[in-house]
Amino acid sequence: MQDSLPLSLDSDLTPSGAAPTTATAPDAPLAERLRPRHLDEVIGQAHLLGDGKPLRVAFESGQPHSMILWGPPGVGKTTLARLMADAFDSHFIAISAVLGGVKDIRDAVEQAQGARAAGRRTIVFVDEVHRFNKAQQDAFLPHVESGLFTFIGATTENPSFEVNSALLSRATVHVLQPLTEDDLQTLLQRGQALLGCPPLTDAARQRLIAYADGDARRLLNTFENVARIALRARRTEPIDEALLERAVGEQLRRYDKGGEQFYDSISALHKSVRGSAPDAALYWFARMLDGGVDPRYLSRRLVRMATEDIGLADPRALRLSLDAAETYERLGSPEGELALAEAVVYLAVTPKSNAVYAAYKAARAFVKQDGTRPVPLHLRNAPTKLMKELDYGRGYRYAHDESGGFAAGECYFPEGMGEPRFYEPVERGLEIRIGDKLRELRKLNDAARDEPAD
Repeated sequence: MQDSLPLSLDSDLTPSGAAPTTATAPDAPLAERLRPRHLDEVIGQAHLLGDGKPLRVAFESGQPHSMILWGPPGVGKTTLARLMADAFDSHFIAISAVLGGVKDIRDAVEQAQGARAAGRRTIVFVDEVHRFNKAQQDAFLPHVESGLFTFIGATTENPSFEVNSALLSRATVHVLQPLTEDDLQTLLQRGQALLGCPPLTDAARQRLIAYADGDARRLLNTFENVARIALRARRTEPIDEALLERAVGEQLRRYDKGGEQFYDSISALHKSVRGSAPDAALYWFARMLDGGVDPRYLSRRLVRMATEDIGLADPRALRLSLDAAETYERLGSPEGELALAEAVVYLAVTPKSNAVYAAYKAARAFVKQDGTRPVPLHLRNAPTKLMKELDYGRGYRYAHDESGGFAAGECYFPEGMGEPRFYEPVERGLEIRIGDKLRELRKLNDAARDEPAD
């Protein structure tokens, strides 16, 4: 029955329309040859696949659900989608959002309709779903809603920002974690057994695991290159660090230079900036570049520092960080790295405030525990006659028409909630003036509310 369905969608997973195969070509990459064929072969993600956990329950119940698999590269997103198609005996359609478009989505719909007529379920897997624009993502909605197919999207980006809310509301987000050191050790053992190559020395194994940084594909691809060299040389002694460096190149040697761990280094950089130590910040920045870290990653971290630790004490810090990131994109390495270094120094020496960061977290926590309250009528939008008749927007005071451009005494919170205070400016940088302004506005509010009603 399956052979009658058209094969048309591009994918590096399986031919579109084909269920995941249980056999792999002997010349396929090691990562593909070791791809799990059964759920019990999966390494890692115990928080999703352990007994009683969400995906384990879905597999065992035989009831697939639409989902977004969010996690870094090489943690099993594609593997889980394939295993679901196998477990649920479903017609499997894989679309790459990098290469695909609306035509591919229409083709998938036609295939799913054909599968339904044949009495089979369909799973549509979209790799890198965040690369689809809103219109492309919207094209899935009616078919997910009708149950024509189960939608599985894979993304390395935060779906809250990259996947539209309508699609998110119809799919469960499952967060996949980087593989642990023990997970990667197990993978290496499987790879060695399959290739029949000499073992790694303990030092070489630790270097390779650190280089993989939780990414199974990177680990196995690198190990396969090293093993190929060892096998061609008919090497019998264990694979040491020297051979590992020769196979992977300068990047590996520098990446683990001095034995630092990636996340410890970025933590040291962030804390040096927060601590207003420009020389230390430059040191850790240079260490990470020398260690082979992608400067684009560092540019993103600088933007985070500007919003998290400088905030409104110096709003220019965010703009300068974004400009530095854009400059790097235009110039590349090494010239563009100087712009990032300039941002590092500026962030370190400028006044610091985490007041907005703390206020945002407090507001999020409040909303989460408080629930959803109705928007007051005077704050509602009233674009239609009916809404105006229902008093939407009635009584709203337009601030620009008020004295000083401020509607003293007006309340912008839901009724009965009070007025919680989330944002408390610090006495540094621009927030000194912001604090003075807020105190002035609060006095005006208090005075207006103390006035007797007419």
